[in-house]
Amino acid sequence: MKCLLTLVVLALFLLRGSAFAAEKPNIVLILGDDQAWGDYGFMGHADVKTPNLDKLAARSLVFERGYVASPLCRPSLASMITGLYPQQHGITGNDVEGGSARATLDKPLREQFHKHPSFIRMLKDNGYLTHQSGKWWEGSFEDGGFTHGMTHGDPERGGRHGDEGLKIGREGMKPVTEFIDMAVKKEQPFFLWYAPFLPHTPHNPPSRLLEKYTTDGRAKDVAKYYAMCEWFDETCGQLLDDLNHRGLSENTLVLFLCDNGWAASSTNAQDPNQKAWADFALRSKGSPYENGIRTPILVSWPERLKPLRSEDFAQAIDLFPTIAAAAGLDAPKNLPGINLLDAKARQQRKRVFGVTHSIHNLTVGKPDETLQYLWCVDHEWKFIERFQGKDTTKYKNVHAWDTAPARLYNIHDDPAELNDLASQNPEVVARLKRELETWRLGLGVNRSDEAK
Repeated sequence: MKCLLTLVVLALFLLRGSAFAAEKPNIVLILGDDQAWGDYGFMGHADVKTPNLDKLAARSLVFERGYVASPLCRPSLASMITGLYPQQHGITGNDVEGGSARATLDKPLREQFHKHPSFIRMLKDNGYLTHQSGKWWEGSFEDGGFTHGMTHGDPERGGRHGDEGLKIGREGMKPVTEFIDMAVKKEQPFFLWYAPFLPHTPHNPPSRLLEKYTTDGRAKDVAKYYAMCEWFDETCGQLLDDLNHRGLSENTLVLFLCDNGWAASSTNAQDPNQKAWADFALRSKGSPYENGIRTPILVSWPERLKPLRSEDFAQAIDLFPTIAAAAGLDAPKNLPGINLLDAKARQQRKRVFGVTHSIHNLTVGKPDETLQYLWCVDHEWKFIERFQGKDTTKYKNVHAWDTAPARLYNIHDDPAELNDLASQNPEVVARLKRELETWRLGLGVNRSDEAK
């Protein structure tokens, strides 16, 4: 009898442990690549169709005022991974200065970066299967702490910013759906990094989508970009439908945001400064203006979270504490971000900050050497402080035109940032400049005055 009782107790214990493990949510992070904050149906765009992301938004906590830490893919993604600002984790641009020796010089930078805690390693260390697909700069998927993935990161085989991983979405979803299938069979919670090279260039959408957006009076670069946005949305739909068909949607935390903004160069053709840069519109990618740093951030967890449109600020650095909280884990205490599931923390946040460095040259250990801007958004005000950091590449033309030492916009009334109000509001400029300096000093990073 005593033996039978022991077996019953043991069985109940095992069942309880199994149920507890099942309660851990699966986590899916969807990352767009080069898409302006307003270019979604759920954000009110009149032409761009994103029906799948619209459905996701309808069941999400939607932050229309979301921001990244940097308007450039590599530092932006690095900040998401670590929950730190670029000055803190050291990756401030896409490439180490050094020309053809970039790959060699980049290796110690990546090694230093991987010493920082990441939510990817945190999840893996706590029983999650983790998969990388799409954009990934920091070596191989194994280097990043993923259990599975696509990117090899070998520079001798063309490994840079994603390599094989960049096929996801553009060439189908099979690696992702096979990973989910494996995790389900193993009955383990999973994390999925889905960061397709979309709608990023090359803008080569399916002809059926390009024809849809090719209309009289619309520039060709705009039509291609709009078609790419819908193509990206279609792949998101394939992923979300797969979760739904497997019955996983209710207990899966889905997070969505874009790494940085983008706009077609023809949309800024009236600006004489645009003549010096043809790849995309000034004041978008690589810049601290709204089309560079702003992104909607979606948080969907049907089992735990009611849909809501929030006016609170959200930032990419919030991913780490949010994911940790959802998984029942403790994030590092030094992270500057907040748990977006915590309404009180969201309401207490008064402002958000960020930084812009030179795009394709960074100096290891000297983040301020290539500093171009610091920025702060405080209620309706947005303050941008200009610096003159080192830039040795052609990409200096993205910001060389911008010579004003400071700019101030009321982005509630002027989201396009057409009217610089700095000269009319010196007291606001002074206050926000102090806020920026306090924030900057609080990061605990050694400063250099070379960028001044």
